[in-house]
Amino acid sequence: MSDNKDAERPSFRDELTRLEAIVRQLEANELDLDRALELFEEGVRRLKVARELLQESDLKVKRVLEAADGTLKTRDLDR
Repeated sequence: MSDNKDAERPSFRDELTRLEAIVRQLEANELDLDRALELFEEGVRRLKVARELLQESDLKVKRVLEAADGTLKTRDLDR
């Protein structure tokens, strides 16, 4: 069941790629106000989805780091 949900949901890469395209279009200053607002709204929706995907990934990483005794070992992923 969750496989169907995952198949329907875009990947983080897809969301980021579309967000970058939206930013390029908005920065071009060649859009009328209505189109710019549509793109902005789409960007906000896609940003929300991307943040949710990142949070889910963070939770998965924390689960993987869980030790056999049940303690959770967390560390910054930047290091």
